[in-house]
This record gives sequence, C-alpha cells and structure tokens, in this order.
Amino acid sequence: MLGILLIYFIGKRFYDLSEAYNQNKWLYAILSIVVYYAGSFFVGLVLGVLVMLEIMDVDLENSLMINIIAIPFGLGAVYLFYILLERKWEKAVVVVKDEINNIGKDIERPSLK
Repeated sequence: MLGILLIYFIGKRFYDLSEAYNQNKWLYAILSIVVYYAGSFFVGLVLGVLVMLEIMDVDLENSLMINIIAIPFGLGAVYLFYILLERKWEKAVVVVKDEINNIGKDIERPSLK
C-alpha cells in the first residue's frame, strides 16, 4: 500500500510541475516513477555487490528491510530529477509581453547626452 501511495504522490508532483511549465504532463509523471524505481534498483545492486564481496552482512531474503532501505534512495533520485527539471524549465521560460496595448504609442528612445 505504501508503494502505491508513493507512486501516486510522486507522479502527481511531476504532473503538476510539468503542467506549470507547459510540458508533456503524463510523460514526466511516468518518467518520475521510472526514476524512483531506477534509484531503488541501483541501491539493490549496490547492496548485492557489497554482500557478495562480504563487506556488508545484510539478510537479502528479508524483502521488507530491503524495501525500507531502498525507499530513501528512490526518493532522493526523484528529488534530484525534480530539481534538475525545474531549473532547466525555469531557464527556458519565455515571457510573453502583451504588446497589443502599445499599438499607436510612441516608442521610447534612449536619450543621447
């Protein structure tokens, strides 16, 4: 149940972010969920390698413990992805000036001194 709630809230947050910057909403909502699972999968691989090299002793059959370990890393990957997209989209925002009200007005010219 916790996984379904995490997926919903992660997807919703990215859906809202992409809607605010006029991007493809469903693409980034689904991509955020993929990033969450990729971050969790990466931690699972690292734990598996550490156990195989006998650096760390973790019970790999205890799936609840593995999930609890993987959740913060998945959320961290999603957070980094969110910050990356937000900064990228902030730089790419085009400010639209409403110039229809300026039709017929004199153009301000810089004064030469």
